[in-house]
Amino acid sequence: MTPLDLDNLAHRYRTGSACPADVAEEVLGRIAARGDDHVWITLRPAADLLGDAAALALRWPDPHSRPPLYGVPFAVKDNVDVAGLPTTAACPDYAYVPDRSAPLVDRLLAAGALLVGKTNLDQFATGLSGTRSPYGACESPLVPGLISGGSSSGSAVAVGAGLVTFAIGTDTAGSGRVPAALTGTVGVKPSRGLVSTLGVVPACASLDCPSVFARSVADGLAVLSVIAGPEPADPWSRVLPLPSPTPPAARPLRIGVPYSPEFFGDTAAAVAFEGAVRRLAGLGHRLVLVDLDPFLAAGRLLYDGPWLAERIAAVGDFVFRNPDRVHPVTLKVLSNGGDLSAVDAFEGLYRLRALRARTRQAWASMDVLAVPTVPTTYTVAEMLQDPIERNGVLGHYTTFTNLLDLAAISVPAGTTATGRPHGITLLGPAGSDELLAGPAAAFHALTGGPAVPAGRSPAWIDGPAVPSGSPPVRSDGSVAPSGRAPDTRPVLAVVGAHRSGQPLHGELTALGATGLGTALTAPLYRLYALNGGEVARPGLVRVATGGVSVEVELYGLSPSALGALLTRIAPPLSLGTIQLDGGHTAHGFLCEAYATDEATDISRHGSWPDYLLSRASAPDPA
Repeated sequence: MTPLDLDNLAHRYRTGSACPADVAEEVLGRIAARGDDHVWITLRPAADLLGDAAALALRWPDPHSRPPLYGVPFAVKDNVDVAGLPTTAACPDYAYVPDRSAPLVDRLLAAGALLVGKTNLDQFATGLSGTRSPYGACESPLVPGLISGGSSSGSAVAVGAGLVTFAIGTDTAGSGRVPAALTGTVGVKPSRGLVSTLGVVPACASLDCPSVFARSVADGLAVLSVIAGPEPADPWSRVLPLPSPTPPAARPLRIGVPYSPEFFGDTAAAVAFEGAVRRLAGLGHRLVLVDLDPFLAAGRLLYDGPWLAERIAAVGDFVFRNPDRVHPVTLKVLSNGGDLSAVDAFEGLYRLRALRARTRQAWASMDVLAVPTVPTTYTVAEMLQDPIERNGVLGHYTTFTNLLDLAAISVPAGTTATGRPHGITLLGPAGSDELLAGPAAAFHALTGGPAVPAGRSPAWIDGPAVPSGSPPVRSDGSVAPSGRAPDTRPVLAVVGAHRSGQPLHGELTALGATGLGTALTAPLYRLYALNGGEVARPGLVRVATGGVSVEVELYGLSPSALGALLTRIAPPLSLGTIQLDGGHTAHGFLCEAYATDEATDISRHGSWPDYLLSRASAPDPA
C-alpha cells in the first residue's frame, strides 16, 4: 500500500500526483478490503467523506498556503464527540448525538484533516485489552489472534493497518500506549492538560488525556502540535510548553531503566527489552538504574484505590441503572468502586503525594525514564480466559503515568524471539513532551521507523563515540554504522567517586576524559561501601564465587591522562583490568580485598549511585 504518512501525502499533493479525493477513495478501498475487522463503530458515509475532500481542494488551491494536515485522513475514538455523529463509548444504549465537536476535533478539521470515522474501544474506556466491546474485539494487524490492546483498540489498528494516517485515542491508565505496542505504532500520550478533554466522555476526569497514534514520532508530534494548547472553558486545561511540529535533534540524556524489570515469565520479552536498552546506550545516552517500586505503587492506586470511584462518578449513573446493557467485565470492574468512601479518597490522595515525593528523588538522577510498554502479550482467547488479572499485567508499566503527572511516548522496539511485537515507552515530567520526541524518534529509526526523522541525522551519527564492542544494534541484530572513525583511546571504567555528579568527577574532566555511556561488568564482582577517607567511595572486588554485575561509567582518555590518574589513586584502590559484560575489558578502579573486612557489602544495589539514593530515600510512610 502507498504510505499515508504526512511527508508522503504532502509530496503527492504538492506535485499534483494526487488530490484529497483520491486519498479518500484509497482509504475507503482499504477499509472495504479488510471487511468486518471490528475497527469502526461509525464510518462516515462515503459521499460525505468525498465531499469534504473535494471541498479542501477548492478551499486551498495554492499548495503554498495549505494548512499542516491538508487532506490527511484520520479517525477518532468513539468516546470523543464529533458533531452529528453518535458518541457511544462502545455502549449502544448510552449513545447520544452531540451538536458540537470536541475542541481537539475542531482544531484538526481547521488544519485540513479528513475525518473518516469513529473507532472501537473497550467500553467506557475501561480496559487495556481491546476485548471489552459489544462491537467485537480488534486483533493486532501484526499477529493473527493477538489482542490489539485497549482501550483505544480501534484507533491503534486503524493506523497500524494503514487505514488512516493518524488516530485520536484517550489515555487514563495506558490506553494510548498499550495498543501502540501491540499494533506496531507510535503512541503519543501528552502531559495532562496539554490537550483539552472537553467533549470527551470521561473515564477519570482528573487523569484523562487525549492521545495520538501515528506511524512515526514525527507524525505524532505534528498532530500534537495542532491539538495542543489551553482551552479556556476546560477546567482541566493548563498552560504547558507547546511542542514544535517536528522532533528536536536528539542529544545525549540520562535515561533511567528499571533496576529489576518484571515480565511475568515472558523471557522473550525480557531479552527484547535488554536489546532495546543496549540500543539506547548505543545512541549515546547514559543509562541510570532506577528503583521502580514507588512508581508501581502509585500505579496500583488506579484500580486498588479511590480513583476507581472516579470512574463511577463519570458513568456510574447509567451503568447501575442499566446493568444488563453494560459489558459484564466492565460492570464487574466498576462495581468494585461503589463502597469507597470520602475517607478512602483522602487517604489515597495522601498516599499518592508521598509516592510522588519518592519518585522525585529518582528524577533528580535522570532526564527520561524508559520502560517496556507492556511486560508480555496475550491472544484474544487468553485474554477472555482471565480478563481482569491479565488486564492488570498489561498495565504494569503504564498505570502510574497520569497519577504521577508524566508525559510519555511509546515506540515500537521490534519483535521478540517468539514473534510478538515489543515496544518501549519513554517518560518524562509534565511539559517534557517535545524533549521525549528526540530520543524516541532516534530509537525508532533503529527499529524500522523513518531513517532520518525530520531531515536530521540519526543521533548515533552526531552523538558521542561509543566504546569498541558497543555499537548501536538494530532490531535484527545488525550493527548500525557509526558514521566516523571509532574512538581508539583507552577506556576507563569508573565505579564511584569519579562518576558524573560525584565529588572527584572534576579530575576526569581536567584530564580531558570523554563520556562514553554506561556498561555492566561481567558477573564476577562484589561492591562495597568503604570506611574512612575524605570522600565516600566504593570498592569493586573480583571474587571467585557469588559475583554480580555492577554498573560502571565508561570514559575515553589519552594514555598519558590514564597514567596521570594512576598516580593520584589512594589505597586500597588501584587501576586494573575490569571484565565487562559481553566479553570486553576496560581499565578500571579495583579494590584490594583486605579493605572489605570492615566495609559494607552493597552489591544488591548494583551501582554506587543507587546505593547513595537508597540511603537518601525516606522510609515508605505506609
